[in-house]
Amino acid sequence: MKTHDFLLELGTEELPPKLLLKLSNSLKDNFEQELNKLNLNFNNTKAFATPRRLAISISELQSKQQDQVIEKKGPSTQSPEMAINGFAKSCGVSVDELEKKELAGKEYFFYSKEEAGQSVKDLLPSIIEKSIKDIPITRSMKWGDSDYSFVRPVHWLVVMLDKDVVNANIMGLKSGRESKGLRFQDSILKFTHANEYENLMSQKAQILVDFNKRKELIRDQILSVAKTNNAEVVIDESLLDEVCALVEYPRAFSGSFDKKFLDIPQEAIISAMKSHQKYFHLVDSKEKLLPLFISVANIESSNIQAIIDGNERVIHPRLADSEFFWNQDKAIKLEERLTGLDSVMFMKSLGSMGQKAKRIEKLSSNISDLAGFDKEIAQRAGLLSKTDLLSEMVGEFADLQGIMGGYYALNDGESKEVSVAIREHYQPRFAGDSLPSTDAGIAVSLADKMDTLTGIYGIGQGPTGSKDPYALRRTALGMLRILLEAKIELNLKSLIDFSLSLHLKEVDRKCAGDIYNFMMDRLKAYYRDANIDTNIYEAVLAVSPDSPLDFHYRIDALNEFTRSADSKSLIEANKRIANILKDSDEKLEELNSNILLEDSEKILYKATESLTKELSGSKNYKEIMKSLLNLKDSIDSFFDNVMVNAEDDKVRSSRLALIRRVRHLFLSVADISHLSS
Repeated sequence: MKTHDFLLELGTEELPPKLLLKLSNSLKDNFEQELNKLNLNFNNTKAFATPRRLAISISELQSKQQDQVIEKKGPSTQSPEMAINGFAKSCGVSVDELEKKELAGKEYFFYSKEEAGQSVKDLLPSIIEKSIKDIPITRSMKWGDSDYSFVRPVHWLVVMLDKDVVNANIMGLKSGRESKGLRFQDSILKFTHANEYENLMSQKAQILVDFNKRKELIRDQILSVAKTNNAEVVIDESLLDEVCALVEYPRAFSGSFDKKFLDIPQEAIISAMKSHQKYFHLVDSKEKLLPLFISVANIESSNIQAIIDGNERVIHPRLADSEFFWNQDKAIKLEERLTGLDSVMFMKSLGSMGQKAKRIEKLSSNISDLAGFDKEIAQRAGLLSKTDLLSEMVGEFADLQGIMGGYYALNDGESKEVSVAIREHYQPRFAGDSLPSTDAGIAVSLADKMDTLTGIYGIGQGPTGSKDPYALRRTALGMLRILLEAKIELNLKSLIDFSLSLHLKEVDRKCAGDIYNFMMDRLKAYYRDANIDTNIYEAVLAVSPDSPLDFHYRIDALNEFTRSADSKSLIEANKRIANILKDSDEKLEELNSNILLEDSEKILYKATESLTKELSGSKNYKEIMKSLLNLKDSIDSFFDNVMVNAEDDKVRSSRLALIRRVRHLFLSVADISHLSS
């Protein structure tokens, strides 16, 4: 069947940079879904995105749908005449024209007709309209006097199949073959074929419409400019994406700012440059901030110095503001800001930020006690952890929460340990973020997150389905990462109970179990991401360890155990034991070695007796599982030669007690019967 190259370009006002990739991918995905629904084959789809355009190109698009037979099943032949006539009428035929077919031993009326496939050229306008309409847009806008709405006003539309324009009218625009170049050039580009889009845009307008190619070009330019300045550029990928979404014709250049601003904490300078100006910062070989920046223009200028001068003029007042905030904030000690936190609402029913700070102080102390940390440092850092929220700097740059608190703490004469703990207590902020590096930082981070989790969950605002407005899943996962990766041994259930007890009376104290289960679900996701078999997780969960770190050690041991050739036999034996004991009452069982008759059961008894003593109190789960592997032969022999449910009550009781002992030995690590597939 004949195929075509297809091109769609939607020309717009400047699109929101942080949404550009999402809009582009959504348009592509929607288009492919519509083609698949209509059974139209195609080879490859490419999405293109710049600040002023969304486009897709498709190669080898099927020219028309395949002819197909449409079949409808009607009522049975034994149905009332009215129902049969009604079915025939709905199909536009008489009853005589219906077919009869047997289905599941019963005869039914069927109607079938051959339907010719439609031309892709005729189908495309509705496909385009539906694909654009289904792009998720939270805030759309209207323009002019039209009733159409989109994320930004739309000004031109290109729709082509090979050399031909596909007639379409979308959002009041008639399709054509003409696109526009850079805004300030106001150039018109005319396509003669759908397959020349990317090359023509690059050659004639110097626009790289492929987002990823443009992004890598910007990266190369930035690295080159940094090299020219004998410096290293720090490339934040999210900033690089945003800059790529702001320019069509990228040209990187460097500028400088007054060295005096280096007296400000470098994070404040970097935040001002990134958030306000979209600049990349440069550092020396020791990672010390330099008074330089790299920006990316959307033009090839014959007077680049004028652009540099303009950018340097713009950044100066931004940094002057940061300098002013820094000096103003230092005049007020963090401790003096504590009373001010009482006027800042944390959340309805959870009190003020001042109350939260006091809860964090108590939780930090409790965690330090349990983990063996310095309690006084953690308490102090916990109490002061939220005071920088009242600072001018954090009011301007919210991303500096904690970071500025650490600087202000040092300025106030607080210890370095307190300063670092305040600075790090929000960590990890996101997946892959580093953990707090100090004991006090760990304690305050856990305290802050636990207070938030128990409080919000306790007022009935926990996650539901895919909705998680307060990011509690991320909060729980951050806590679990700290406990596992920093190897902190804590009783999670006790910590949840203690945290709930500190909250206001509006918080439900009875939700501790739900919070624990919620955190265990996050732990399950953590292990799933680490490619740990879900059955291994379920086997450990069955014995309900109190500590996530203890849980983790059991997971490790079981993961290693399952790689042993003998593990399968032991897993099946455990499942068999669990099934046998299911209807048995442990209180009625009594293990009496004197009435064990068979050699196999005597051998198993001696082996379990020895292991029970050897493993008593041990938490070296890998060694326990290795020891239990040695039971394989004696367990196999027992089940081959011994009937557990003997007629003699005392013998049966002893044998049940013996296999229960075997089960208890394994349960000291996990319930491995869950590993049976």
